[in-house]
Amino acid sequence: MKVGLSSYSLLNELKAGTMTILDVIQWISDNGGEHMEIVPYGYSVVDNIELADDIRKKANETEIELSAYSLPANFVQDTQELFDEEVSRLKRHVDIVNRLGIKIMRHDVTAFMLKPEEMSIHYFDKHFSKIVEGSQRIADYAAKFGITTTIENHGFNVQSSDRVQRVIHAVNRENFKTTLDIGNFLCADEDPLVGVKKNIGYAATVHFKDFYIRPYYENPGDGVWFRTVNENYLRGAIVGHGDINIREVIKLVKNAGYDGFLTVEFEGMEDCKIGSKIGMDNVRRLWNEI
Repeated sequence: MKVGLSSYSLLNELKAGTMTILDVIQWISDNGGEHMEIVPYGYSVVDNIELADDIRKKANETEIELSAYSLPANFVQDTQELFDEEVSRLKRHVDIVNRLGIKIMRHDVTAFMLKPEEMSIHYFDKHFSKIVEGSQRIADYAAKFGITTTIENHGFNVQSSDRVQRVIHAVNRENFKTTLDIGNFLCADEDPLVGVKKNIGYAATVHFKDFYIRPYYENPGDGVWFRTVNENYLRGAIVGHGDINIREVIKLVKNAGYDGFLTVEFEGMEDCKIGSKIGMDNVRRLWNEI
């Protein structure tokens, strides 16, 4: 088991220009992390080979393992030409993942921002064949590098455990699994304990995040709240401070025999360094206590 951080957790610092991605690697090392997941927001590597090489060098110097690489993708395109362009774009990211020495790459399969009707099972069924074909083509390309590609429960359409499983089984590739995010099941109003229990056996890596949860009929007022598929309210929390039963989640993960990367994602209103540090400490502490 290795506890680490998604670079997305320190996005506020990256966007403000107060940290570079190399600073993030150093910060993770200085604050007890063991690995970093690359999420190229606030910086880019696919069009910056020099930065990619600098990241790998810095990670080696600090003994921070580069555990995964996550990026948006959308196979639901209007034309075959646009679909093929999206596949080609993702293959370029596979190339950079290989250059970085990373063995897990997560890609989405639909756009993240969707209209309410596009979150439905009908939209999922309508575009299912393209979701599967795109995932197969990327998995097959990544296989020659020994890279496992993954679908995350992410993006408001393929977010529930059953839909993730359906895609995995239809793609039917040994190197296609899931990035299991313990919190994102809530975006589809699925109990995290149910989602984790059902999908941990498919996990290549696990994200730990936390949320405050309020029902649709209790508007919590100002703050960085967003709405679920069924209009309930969620707000990012420090891992261990929110409403997800983190201890029971860890029990499920451990009892399933999972012993890989545990990646903290902080999305709360608190200072991102404080939230990330406490989150990593809590995940490690609870894992060792349970």
